[in-house]
Amino acid sequence: MPFYFAREAPKLWRKICNESSTEVSLLAGNWKFVLAGLICQYLHGLAAHGVHYLHRPGPTLQDAGFFLLPELGQDKFFLSETLFAAVFFSFILWTFHPFVFQSKKIYTVLIWCRVFAYLAVSQFLRIITFYSTQLPGPNYHCREGSEVARLPPPKSALEVLYFPRAVMYGCGDLIFSSHMIFTLVFVRTFHKYGTRSLKWALFGELVNENKLVVYSQDVRIFSHLMYHSGVFSHDSIAVYHCRCIKQFAWLVAVILSLLIIASRKHYTVDIVVAWYTVNLVVFFVDQKLPELPDRSLGSTSPPLLPMSTKDRDSRHREELEKFRNGNSSDITT
Repeated sequence: MPFYFAREAPKLWRKICNESSTEVSLLAGNWKFVLAGLICQYLHGLAAHGVHYLHRPGPTLQDAGFFLLPELGQDKFFLSETLFAAVFFSFILWTFHPFVFQSKKIYTVLIWCRVFAYLAVSQFLRIITFYSTQLPGPNYHCREGSEVARLPPPKSALEVLYFPRAVMYGCGDLIFSSHMIFTLVFVRTFHKYGTRSLKWALFGELVNENKLVVYSQDVRIFSHLMYHSGVFSHDSIAVYHCRCIKQFAWLVAVILSLLIIASRKHYTVDIVVAWYTVNLVVFFVDQKLPELPDRSLGSTSPPLLPMSTKDRDSRHREELEKFRNGNSSDITT
């Protein structure tokens, strides 16, 4: 077993290097979009911090979600944040899967350019909305008596421009939920650009009449599969897992919505507005931007037999040359 993984390590490193060269080429042509997206994220945080100075705590407004969902309490405050963190970092890892896996549909740089476009438009609408009307925050730290419910006038520009605590203790930026903007953008993006299923080409080795040791070409993970009928040889087997993973992602978005309301971090209207606004934003932005190239339509799908190092390197060189030689319509965002 140690020899097997030692043998595969150089192949994985070569795959990462080849993919990096392709992504660096794309980044060189799209760095302005990436930089603009990061700047928009900072400006959105700055606007949310600025509205905190205008926030005035008051009685919690009547809310249908508060009536229907029991209050979780401050001791269970972490539930929604933990689920959101899982969604956030899972999506980031997914966008970088082309560096590791053979089966790939997206380019990391291009998918993030598209995501930043979705986020920028949604957050611009959010800023306009929460500056138009400031509602008394339902969160515990935004209620009357909390030390951070009201912010004193800033003593310097640094207090306004640098706001590490505002990420967790902001008030006033209610309509509509920022957590749901990120969640819905990530889920929508994964739903559209994620593969239909997690698919690996597996090769089996017969151990005995009812046990087959199977290893995956992509991830090289050994497992034991029990079979009770039939005779198996070294033929390739296509195994499909997680057909409902996209439906599960939408279910997670619904659960997160309910947890945010039950945690009293947002009013129900903040969640409802986020659901239809973000989906409409994604729909109309997609109408304006060219479609992203689909790598799964080319030669990047997993082959039935392992590729040689020469074939794999040749394919990556051809892919990189395609972008360098003028297929600009495929790589613009």
